Amino acid sequence: MPEIMVQNAVKNQVDLLVIGAGPAGARAALRAKACGLTVLLVDENHDAGGQVWRPIPAGFSRRADTTPTPEARDGDALRDELRLAGIPCLFGHKVWNIGSNFRCDILGPSGSANWQPRALLVATGTTERVVPFPGWTLPGVMGLAAATILLKSQNMLPGHDTIVAGSGPLLLAVANGILKAGGRVAAVIDQASQGEWLGTLPSLLGRPDLLWQGAKWQLKLRQAGVPVYYGSAIASVDADGQRFTVKVKRIDADGRDIVGTPLRELAGDSVVVGHGLVPGTDVTRLLRARHRYMRERGGWIAETDADGRTSVPGLYIAGDGAGIAGAAAAGAHGELAALAVALDLGALALDANEKARTALLSQWNKSARFGRAMAGLMAMREGLVEGITPETIVCRCEDVTRAEIDDAARHGARDMNQLKAWTRCGMGPCQGRTCGDVAGALMAQHTGSRESAGMFTGRAPLRPVSLAEVAGDYVYADIPIPKAAPL
Repeated sequence: MPEIMVQNAVKNQVDLLVIGAGPAGARAALRAKACGLTVLLVDENHDAGGQVWRPIPAGFSRRADTTPTPEARDGDALRDELRLAGIPCLFGHKVWNIGSNFRCDILGPSGSANWQPRALLVATGTTERVVPFPGWTLPGVMGLAAATILLKSQNMLPGHDTIVAGSGPLLLAVANGILKAGGRVAAVIDQASQGEWLGTLPSLLGRPDLLWQGAKWQLKLRQAGVPVYYGSAIASVDADGQRFTVKVKRIDADGRDIVGTPLRELAGDSVVVGHGLVPGTDVTRLLRARHRYMRERGGWIAETDADGRTSVPGLYIAGDGAGIAGAAAAGAHGELAALAVALDLGALALDANEKARTALLSQWNKSARFGRAMAGLMAMREGLVEGITPETIVCRCEDVTRAEIDDAARHGARDMNQLKAWTRCGMGPCQGRTCGDVAGALMAQHTGSRESAGMFTGRAPLRPVSLAEVAGDYVYADIPIPKAAPL
Protein backbone atom coordinates (compact mmCIF):
# COMPACT_ATOMS: atom_id res chain seq x y z
CA MET A 1 0.00 0.00 0.00
CA PRO A 2 1.51 3.37 -0.98
CA GLU A 3 3.09 5.04 2.01
CA ILE A 4 2.26 8.46 0.48
CA MET A 5 -1.32 7.92 1.67
CA VAL A 6 -0.37 8.97 5.20
CA GLN A 7 -0.24 12.53 3.92
CA ASN A 8 -4.06 12.54 4.15
CA ALA A 9 -3.61 12.94 7.92
CA VAL A 10 -2.87 16.52 8.96
CA LYS A 11 0.13 17.25 11.23
CA ASN A 12 0.41 13.59 12.22
CA GLN A 13 -2.86 13.74 14.14
CA VAL A 14 -5.60 11.15 13.70
CA ASP A 15 -8.72 10.10 15.53
CA LEU A 16 -7.57 6.48 15.83
CA LEU A 17 -4.23 4.75 15.49
CA VAL A 18 -4.41 0.96 15.12
CA ILE A 19 -1.35 -1.15 15.94
CA GLY A 20 -1.44 -4.47 14.09
CA ALA A 21 -2.89 -5.22 10.65
CA GLY A 22 -4.09 -8.77 11.19
CA PRO A 23 -7.79 -9.65 10.92
CA ALA A 24 -8.68 -7.71 14.09
CA GLY A 25 -6.69 -4.57 13.35
CA ALA A 26 -7.56 -4.38 9.66
CA ARG A 27 -11.30 -4.88 10.26
CA ALA A 28 -11.18 -2.30 13.05
CA ALA A 29 -9.54 0.24 10.73
CA LEU A 30 -12.12 -0.39 8.00
CA ARG A 31 -15.08 -0.04 10.38
CA ALA A 32 -13.63 3.08 12.03
CA LYS A 33 -13.16 4.77 8.65
CA ALA A 34 -16.70 3.83 7.65
CA CYS A 35 -17.86 5.62 10.82
CA GLY A 36 -16.12 8.80 9.65
CA LEU A 37 -12.99 8.64 11.79
CA THR A 38 -9.52 9.46 10.50
CA VAL A 39 -7.44 6.31 10.92
CA LEU A 40 -3.80 5.23 10.68
CA LEU A 41 -2.90 1.52 10.53
CA VAL A 42 0.63 0.50 11.56
CA ASP A 43 2.27 -2.93 11.20
CA GLU A 44 5.83 -4.28 11.24
CA ASN A 45 5.14 -6.51 8.22
CA HIS A 46 5.26 -5.21 4.68
CA ASP A 47 1.50 -5.68 4.19
CA ALA A 48 -1.68 -6.58 6.06
CA GLY A 49 -2.82 -10.08 7.02
CA GLY A 50 -1.07 -10.92 10.26
CA GLN A 51 0.08 -14.43 11.09
CA VAL A 52 -3.06 -16.17 9.83
CA TRP A 53 -3.28 -14.36 6.48
CA ARG A 54 0.42 -13.66 6.11
CA PRO A 55 1.28 -11.91 2.82
CA ILE A 56 3.82 -13.16 0.30
CA PRO A 57 7.22 -11.54 0.97
CA ALA A 58 7.96 -8.30 -0.85
CA GLY A 59 9.33 -8.94 -4.32
CA PHE A 60 7.82 -12.44 -4.53
CA SER A 61 4.76 -13.56 -6.47
CA ARG A 62 2.73 -16.75 -6.75
CA ARG A 63 3.30 -18.99 -9.72
CA ALA A 64 0.48 -18.83 -12.23
CA ASP A 65 -0.19 -22.56 -11.87
CA THR A 66 -0.43 -22.39 -8.05
CA THR A 67 -3.88 -22.61 -6.49
CA PRO A 68 -4.10 -20.17 -3.55
CA THR A 69 -5.11 -21.65 -0.20
CA PRO A 70 -8.33 -20.42 1.47
CA GLU A 71 -6.15 -18.41 3.89
CA ALA A 72 -4.31 -16.80 0.99
CA ARG A 73 -7.59 -15.87 -0.72
CA ASP A 74 -8.98 -14.38 2.50
CA GLY A 75 -5.77 -12.42 3.03
CA ASP A 76 -5.77 -11.10 -0.53
CA ALA A 77 -9.41 -10.02 -0.15
CA LEU A 78 -8.62 -8.15 3.06
CA ARG A 79 -5.64 -6.37 1.52
CA ASP A 80 -7.70 -5.39 -1.52
CA GLU A 81 -10.42 -4.04 0.76
CA LEU A 82 -7.92 -1.88 2.64
CA ARG A 83 -6.56 -0.46 -0.60
CA LEU A 84 -10.01 0.29 -2.03
CA ALA A 85 -11.02 1.99 1.21
CA GLY A 86 -7.94 4.19 1.08
CA ILE A 87 -6.92 3.40 4.65
CA PRO A 88 -3.66 5.25 5.45
CA CYS A 89 -1.10 2.59 6.35
CA LEU A 90 2.46 2.50 7.63
CA PHE A 91 3.73 -0.99 6.81
CA GLY A 92 7.26 -2.01 7.66
CA HIS A 93 7.07 0.30 10.70
CA LYS A 94 7.32 -0.52 14.39
CA VAL A 95 5.83 1.38 17.29
CA TRP A 96 8.67 1.41 19.83
CA ASN A 97 7.30 3.80 22.45
CA ILE A 98 3.94 5.22 23.51
CA GLY A 99 3.48 8.14 25.87
CA SER A 100 0.78 8.54 28.47
CA ASN A 101 -1.15 10.77 26.06
CA PHE A 102 -0.93 8.02 23.37
CA ARG A 103 1.76 9.79 21.37
CA CYS A 104 3.27 6.95 19.35
CA ASP A 105 6.95 6.96 18.40
CA ILE A 106 7.36 4.98 15.19
CA LEU A 107 10.39 3.80 13.24
CA GLY A 108 10.38 2.81 9.58
CA PRO A 109 12.53 2.74 6.46
CA SER A 110 12.41 6.54 6.21
CA GLY A 111 13.41 7.15 9.80
CA SER A 112 11.48 8.10 12.92
CA ALA A 113 8.21 9.94 13.32
CA ASN A 114 5.54 10.42 15.94
CA TRP A 115 1.78 10.40 15.64
CA GLN A 116 -0.82 11.75 18.05
CA PRO A 117 -4.14 9.87 18.02
CA ARG A 118 -7.22 10.68 20.08
CA ALA A 119 -7.66 6.94 20.70
CA LEU A 120 -5.37 3.93 20.43
CA LEU A 121 -6.48 0.42 19.41
CA VAL A 122 -4.06 -2.44 20.03
CA ALA A 123 -4.43 -5.53 17.84
CA THR A 124 -1.01 -7.10 18.22
CA GLY A 125 -2.24 -10.68 18.62
CA THR A 126 -0.24 -13.31 20.46
CA THR A 127 3.21 -14.75 21.05
CA GLU A 128 3.89 -18.46 20.84
CA ARG A 129 4.68 -20.26 24.08
CA VAL A 130 7.31 -22.98 24.22
CA VAL A 131 7.77 -24.77 27.55
CA PRO A 132 11.54 -25.37 27.60
CA PHE A 133 13.15 -28.82 27.51
CA PRO A 134 16.78 -29.87 27.03
CA GLY A 135 17.68 -29.16 23.41
CA TRP A 136 14.97 -26.61 22.61
CA THR A 137 17.57 -23.96 21.71
CA LEU A 138 19.43 -26.17 19.18
CA PRO A 139 19.58 -24.99 15.56
CA GLY A 140 16.91 -26.86 13.64
CA VAL A 141 14.45 -26.79 16.55
CA MET A 142 11.88 -24.05 15.93
CA GLY A 143 8.40 -22.94 16.90
CA LEU A 144 5.21 -23.94 15.15
CA ALA A 145 4.72 -20.26 14.27
CA ALA A 146 8.14 -20.10 12.64
CA ALA A 147 7.35 -23.21 10.60
CA THR A 148 4.06 -21.60 9.55
CA ILE A 149 5.93 -18.53 8.27
CA LEU A 150 8.32 -20.73 6.28
CA LEU A 151 5.46 -22.69 4.73
CA LYS A 152 3.10 -19.78 4.03
CA SER A 153 5.50 -17.00 3.09
CA GLN A 154 8.52 -18.79 1.68
CA ASN A 155 7.03 -22.11 0.52
CA MET A 156 9.96 -23.67 2.37
CA LEU A 157 10.09 -26.83 4.47
CA PRO A 158 11.50 -26.67 8.02
CA GLY A 159 13.24 -29.97 7.19
CA HIS A 160 12.84 -33.05 5.06
CA ASP A 161 11.89 -35.29 7.97
CA THR A 162 10.15 -33.25 10.66
CA ILE A 163 8.79 -34.06 14.11
CA VAL A 164 5.83 -31.83 15.00
CA ALA A 165 5.02 -31.42 18.69
CA GLY A 166 3.00 -29.32 21.13
CA SER A 167 -0.68 -28.51 21.41
CA GLY A 168 -3.68 -27.08 19.61
CA PRO A 169 -4.95 -27.05 16.03
CA LEU A 170 -1.72 -25.55 14.72
CA LEU A 171 -0.17 -29.00 15.15
CA LEU A 172 -2.41 -30.46 12.47
CA ALA A 173 -2.14 -27.37 10.27
CA VAL A 174 1.66 -27.42 10.26
CA ALA A 175 1.88 -31.20 9.79
CA ASN A 176 -0.46 -31.03 6.79
CA GLY A 177 1.38 -28.00 5.42
CA ILE A 178 4.61 -29.99 5.48
CA LEU A 179 2.99 -32.93 3.67
CA LYS A 180 1.45 -30.62 1.08
CA ALA A 181 4.85 -29.00 0.42
CA GLY A 182 6.43 -32.39 -0.22
CA GLY A 183 8.07 -33.03 3.13
CA ARG A 184 7.79 -35.99 5.47
CA VAL A 185 6.32 -35.83 8.96
CA ALA A 186 8.10 -38.35 11.15
CA ALA A 187 5.52 -38.02 13.94
CA VAL A 188 3.01 -35.71 15.61
CA ILE A 189 3.34 -35.44 19.40
CA ASP A 190 0.18 -33.95 20.93
CA GLN A 191 0.04 -33.10 24.63
CA ALA A 192 -3.78 -33.36 24.54
CA SER A 193 -5.41 -36.75 24.83
CA GLN A 194 -7.97 -38.08 22.37
CA GLY A 195 -10.58 -37.61 25.09
CA GLU A 196 -9.73 -33.91 25.38
CA TRP A 197 -10.13 -33.49 21.62
CA LEU A 198 -13.49 -35.27 21.73
CA GLY A 199 -14.54 -32.87 24.50
CA THR A 200 -14.24 -29.95 22.05
CA LEU A 201 -16.77 -31.41 19.58
CA PRO A 202 -19.79 -29.48 20.99
CA SER A 203 -18.00 -26.21 20.26
CA LEU A 204 -17.36 -27.35 16.68
CA LEU A 205 -21.01 -27.99 15.87
CA GLY A 206 -21.53 -24.29 15.18
CA ARG A 207 -18.54 -24.30 12.79
CA PRO A 208 -19.03 -27.31 10.49
CA ASP A 209 -16.46 -25.82 8.10
CA LEU A 210 -13.74 -26.05 10.75
CA LEU A 211 -14.91 -29.50 11.83
CA TRP A 212 -14.64 -30.68 8.23
CA GLN A 213 -11.20 -29.07 7.88
CA GLY A 214 -9.95 -30.87 10.99
CA ALA A 215 -11.34 -34.18 9.77
CA LYS A 216 -9.54 -33.76 6.42
CA TRP A 217 -6.28 -32.99 8.18
CA GLN A 218 -6.61 -36.12 10.31
CA LEU A 219 -7.38 -38.22 7.24
CA LYS A 220 -4.36 -36.90 5.34
CA LEU A 221 -2.06 -37.73 8.24
CA ARG A 222 -3.47 -41.23 8.41
CA GLN A 223 -3.13 -41.72 4.66
CA ALA A 224 0.50 -40.59 4.85
CA GLY A 225 1.18 -43.07 7.65
CA VAL A 226 2.11 -40.38 10.16
CA PRO A 227 2.04 -41.71 13.75
CA VAL A 228 0.24 -39.44 16.23
CA TYR A 229 1.13 -39.77 19.91
CA TYR A 230 -1.61 -38.28 22.10
CA GLY A 231 -1.09 -37.35 25.74
CA SER A 232 2.63 -37.00 25.10
CA ALA A 233 5.37 -34.37 25.15
CA ILE A 234 9.03 -33.98 24.24
CA ALA A 235 11.35 -34.91 27.11
CA SER A 236 14.56 -33.90 25.32
CA VAL A 237 16.17 -33.35 21.93
CA ASP A 238 19.76 -34.39 21.18
CA ALA A 239 21.69 -33.50 18.05
CA ASP A 240 23.52 -36.24 16.15
CA GLY A 241 25.19 -34.63 13.16
CA GLN A 242 22.41 -33.47 10.85
CA ARG A 243 19.80 -35.54 12.69
CA PHE A 244 17.95 -35.28 15.99
CA THR A 245 17.04 -37.93 18.52
CA VAL A 246 13.81 -36.93 20.25
CA LYS A 247 12.77 -38.60 23.49
CA VAL A 248 9.02 -38.57 24.07
CA LYS A 249 7.27 -39.01 27.42
CA ARG A 250 3.66 -39.76 28.36
CA ILE A 251 1.91 -37.05 30.36
CA ASP A 252 -1.40 -36.69 32.21
CA ALA A 253 -3.97 -33.92 31.77
CA ASP A 254 -1.90 -31.54 33.93
CA GLY A 255 1.26 -32.19 31.93
CA ARG A 256 2.96 -34.31 34.59
CA ASP A 257 4.97 -37.39 33.67
CA ILE A 258 3.05 -40.65 33.95
CA VAL A 259 5.26 -42.70 36.22
CA GLY A 260 6.29 -46.11 34.92
CA THR A 261 5.80 -45.38 31.21
CA PRO A 262 8.94 -45.80 29.10
CA LEU A 263 10.39 -43.03 26.95
CA ARG A 264 9.90 -43.40 23.21
CA GLU A 265 12.72 -42.42 20.85
CA LEU A 266 12.08 -40.78 17.47
CA ALA A 267 14.44 -39.47 14.81
CA GLY A 268 14.21 -36.60 12.33
CA ASP A 269 16.22 -33.77 10.80
CA SER A 270 14.07 -30.95 12.24
CA VAL A 271 11.73 -30.39 15.17
CA VAL A 272 8.90 -27.85 15.35
CA VAL A 273 7.16 -27.32 18.67
CA GLY A 274 4.68 -24.94 20.28
CA HIS A 275 2.68 -25.13 23.50
CA GLY A 276 -0.03 -22.61 22.79
CA LEU A 277 -0.31 -18.85 22.55
CA VAL A 278 0.13 -15.96 24.98
CA PRO A 279 -1.81 -12.68 24.44
CA GLY A 280 0.41 -9.71 23.60
CA THR A 281 0.29 -7.25 26.51
CA ASP A 282 3.35 -5.09 25.76
CA VAL A 283 1.38 -1.92 25.10
CA THR A 284 -1.26 -2.37 27.79
CA ARG A 285 1.43 -3.05 30.41
CA LEU A 286 3.39 0.00 29.26
CA LEU A 287 0.29 2.20 29.62
CA ARG A 288 -0.51 0.66 33.03
CA ALA A 289 -3.91 -0.79 32.18
CA ARG A 290 -5.36 -3.23 34.71
CA HIS A 291 -4.67 -6.89 33.97
CA ARG A 292 -5.84 -10.23 35.28
CA TYR A 293 -4.57 -13.76 34.91
CA MET A 294 -6.86 -16.18 33.06
CA ARG A 295 -5.20 -19.48 32.23
CA GLU A 296 -7.99 -20.57 29.88
CA ARG A 297 -7.70 -17.32 27.89
CA GLY A 298 -3.93 -17.60 27.40
CA GLY A 299 -2.51 -16.05 30.58
CA TRP A 300 -2.31 -12.39 31.53
CA ILE A 301 -4.81 -10.20 29.66
CA ALA A 302 -5.88 -6.59 30.05
CA GLU A 303 -9.27 -6.15 31.67
CA THR A 304 -11.81 -5.01 29.08
CA ASP A 305 -15.52 -4.78 28.53
CA ALA A 306 -17.19 -6.71 25.70
CA ASP A 307 -16.24 -3.96 23.24
CA GLY A 308 -12.53 -3.84 23.98
CA ARG A 309 -12.42 -0.80 26.29
CA THR A 310 -9.61 -1.06 28.86
CA SER A 311 -9.25 0.62 32.26
CA VAL A 312 -7.33 3.44 30.52
CA PRO A 313 -9.75 5.85 28.79
CA GLY A 314 -9.07 5.94 25.06
CA LEU A 315 -7.16 2.63 25.01
CA TYR A 316 -8.86 -0.33 23.30
CA ILE A 317 -7.87 -3.94 22.51
CA ALA A 318 -9.13 -6.19 19.72
CA GLY A 319 -8.54 -9.81 18.78
CA ASP A 320 -6.54 -12.46 20.60
CA GLY A 321 -4.60 -9.85 22.56
CA ALA A 322 -7.78 -9.45 24.64
CA GLY A 323 -7.90 -13.20 25.36
CA ILE A 324 -7.56 -16.02 22.86
CA ALA A 325 -10.74 -16.62 20.88
CA GLY A 326 -9.28 -17.53 17.48
CA ALA A 327 -8.74 -15.88 14.13
CA ALA A 328 -12.34 -16.41 13.05
CA ALA A 329 -13.56 -14.22 15.93
CA ALA A 330 -10.82 -11.59 15.65
CA GLY A 331 -12.36 -9.65 12.77
CA ALA A 332 -15.72 -9.25 14.50
CA HIS A 333 -13.99 -8.20 17.71
CA GLY A 334 -11.99 -5.60 15.81
CA GLU A 335 -15.17 -4.11 14.41
CA LEU A 336 -16.80 -4.11 17.86
CA ALA A 337 -13.84 -2.16 19.24
CA ALA A 338 -13.99 0.29 16.33
CA LEU A 339 -17.69 0.92 17.01
CA ALA A 340 -16.82 1.62 20.65
CA VAL A 341 -14.17 4.13 19.57
CA ALA A 342 -16.60 5.85 17.18
CA LEU A 343 -19.26 6.05 19.90
CA ASP A 344 -16.85 7.35 22.53
CA LEU A 345 -15.43 9.99 20.17
CA GLY A 346 -18.91 11.20 19.18
CA ALA A 347 -18.75 9.98 15.58
CA LEU A 348 -21.59 7.46 15.95
CA ALA A 349 -25.03 7.80 17.48
CA LEU A 350 -26.05 5.38 20.23
CA ASP A 351 -28.91 3.79 18.26
CA ALA A 352 -26.68 3.20 15.22
CA ASN A 353 -24.03 1.73 17.48
CA GLU A 354 -26.45 -0.69 19.13
CA LYS A 355 -27.85 -1.91 15.83
CA ALA A 356 -24.42 -2.70 14.36
CA ARG A 357 -23.12 -3.99 17.69
CA THR A 358 -25.90 -6.58 18.08
CA ALA A 359 -25.08 -8.22 14.74
CA LEU A 360 -21.35 -8.23 15.46
CA LEU A 361 -21.80 -9.70 18.95
CA SER A 362 -23.76 -12.59 17.49
CA GLN A 363 -21.04 -13.20 14.91
CA TRP A 364 -18.30 -12.95 17.52
CA ASN A 365 -19.99 -15.32 20.00
CA LYS A 366 -20.47 -17.99 17.35
CA SER A 367 -16.81 -17.90 16.29
CA ALA A 368 -15.36 -17.39 19.76
CA ARG A 369 -16.98 -20.57 21.08
CA PHE A 370 -14.69 -22.64 18.88
CA GLY A 371 -11.67 -20.42 19.57
CA ARG A 372 -12.13 -20.65 23.33
CA ALA A 373 -12.30 -24.45 23.14
CA MET A 374 -9.00 -24.51 21.25
CA ALA A 375 -7.51 -22.05 23.77
CA GLY A 376 -8.40 -24.54 26.50
CA LEU A 377 -6.39 -27.24 24.73
CA MET A 378 -3.45 -24.85 24.44
CA ALA A 379 -3.61 -23.53 28.02
CA MET A 380 -0.50 -23.74 30.18
CA ARG A 381 -0.08 -27.18 31.77
CA GLU A 382 1.65 -26.62 35.08
CA GLY A 383 3.05 -30.15 35.12
CA LEU A 384 5.17 -29.40 32.04
CA VAL A 385 6.69 -26.44 33.87
CA GLU A 386 7.33 -28.50 37.00
CA GLY A 387 9.22 -30.98 34.82
CA ILE A 388 11.73 -28.43 33.46
CA THR A 389 15.17 -29.66 34.53
CA PRO A 390 17.46 -27.31 36.52
CA GLU A 391 20.06 -26.90 33.76
CA THR A 392 17.50 -26.10 31.03
CA ILE A 393 17.62 -22.54 29.66
CA VAL A 394 14.35 -20.66 30.21
CA CYS A 395 15.34 -17.17 29.00
CA ARG A 396 17.27 -17.80 25.81
CA CYS A 397 18.13 -14.12 25.26
CA GLU A 398 20.14 -13.97 28.51
CA ASP A 399 20.86 -17.71 29.00
CA VAL A 400 19.02 -17.85 32.33
CA THR A 401 18.35 -21.41 33.51
CA ARG A 402 15.57 -22.81 35.64
CA ALA A 403 18.10 -23.33 38.47
CA GLU A 404 18.95 -19.62 38.47
CA ILE A 405 15.27 -18.67 38.63
CA ASP A 406 14.64 -21.05 41.52
CA ASP A 407 17.76 -19.80 43.30
CA ALA A 408 16.62 -16.17 42.99
CA ALA A 409 13.22 -17.05 44.40
CA ARG A 410 14.73 -18.98 47.31
CA HIS A 411 16.94 -16.00 48.16
CA GLY A 412 14.06 -13.52 48.30
CA ALA A 413 12.92 -12.53 44.80
CA ARG A 414 9.15 -12.35 45.27
CA ASP A 415 7.85 -11.14 41.91
CA MET A 416 8.73 -10.99 38.23
CA ASN A 417 10.38 -7.57 38.37
CA GLN A 418 12.72 -8.67 41.17
CA LEU A 419 13.51 -11.81 39.20
CA LYS A 420 14.35 -9.64 36.20
CA ALA A 421 16.64 -7.38 38.25
CA TRP A 422 18.45 -10.29 39.91
CA THR A 423 18.90 -12.62 36.92
CA ARG A 424 18.33 -10.52 33.74
CA CYS A 425 15.53 -12.93 32.80
CA GLY A 426 13.28 -11.03 30.38
CA MET A 427 15.84 -8.27 29.82
CA GLY A 428 16.92 -9.33 26.33
CA PRO A 429 15.72 -8.27 22.88
CA CYS A 430 12.39 -10.10 23.21
CA GLN A 431 11.62 -8.20 26.46
CA GLY A 432 10.20 -11.35 28.04
CA ARG A 433 7.77 -12.19 25.24
CA THR A 434 9.37 -15.63 24.84
CA CYS A 435 10.21 -16.51 28.44
CA GLY A 436 7.81 -14.40 30.52
CA ASP A 437 4.91 -16.85 30.76
CA VAL A 438 7.07 -19.83 31.73
CA ALA A 439 9.20 -17.76 34.11
CA GLY A 440 5.99 -16.54 35.74
CA ALA A 441 4.80 -20.12 36.21
CA LEU A 442 8.13 -21.03 37.83
CA MET A 443 7.94 -18.02 40.17
CA ALA A 444 4.35 -18.93 41.07
CA GLN A 445 5.64 -22.24 42.46
CA HIS A 446 7.49 -20.18 45.07
CA THR A 447 5.02 -17.32 45.62
CA GLY A 448 1.84 -19.41 45.59
CA SER A 449 0.01 -18.02 42.55
CA ARG A 450 0.48 -16.27 39.22
CA GLU A 451 -1.22 -13.18 40.66
CA SER A 452 1.32 -12.90 43.50
CA ALA A 453 4.22 -13.51 41.11
CA GLY A 454 2.87 -10.75 38.85
CA MET A 455 4.26 -9.91 35.42
CA PHE A 456 7.09 -7.87 33.96
CA THR A 457 6.35 -4.14 34.01
CA GLY A 458 6.00 -2.79 30.48
CA ARG A 459 8.96 -0.70 29.37
CA ALA A 460 10.09 1.14 26.28
CA PRO A 461 11.40 0.23 23.80
CA LEU A 462 8.54 -2.09 22.89
CA ARG A 463 10.72 -3.48 20.11
CA PRO A 464 14.52 -3.52 19.80
CA VAL A 465 15.79 -0.24 18.34
CA SER A 466 19.26 1.18 17.96
CA LEU A 467 20.33 4.65 19.07
CA ALA A 468 21.26 5.40 15.46
CA GLU A 469 17.68 4.65 14.35
CA VAL A 470 16.19 6.89 17.01
CA ALA A 471 18.69 9.73 16.52
CA GLY A 472 18.47 9.69 12.72
CA ASP A 473 20.65 12.45 11.22
CA TYR A 474 21.06 14.13 14.59
CA VAL A 475 24.76 14.73 15.38
CA TYR A 476 26.69 16.15 18.29
CA ALA A 477 26.91 19.57 16.64
CA ASP A 478 23.09 19.79 16.68
CA ILE A 479 23.01 19.92 20.49
CA PRO A 480 22.05 23.50 21.47
CA ILE A 481 24.64 25.11 23.72
CA PRO A 482 23.25 27.70 26.13
CA LYS A 483 24.83 31.11 26.37
CA ALA A 484 27.43 31.49 29.03
CA ALA A 485 26.23 33.00 32.27
CA PRO A 486 27.19 36.67 32.72
CA LEU A 487 30.23 37.30 34.81
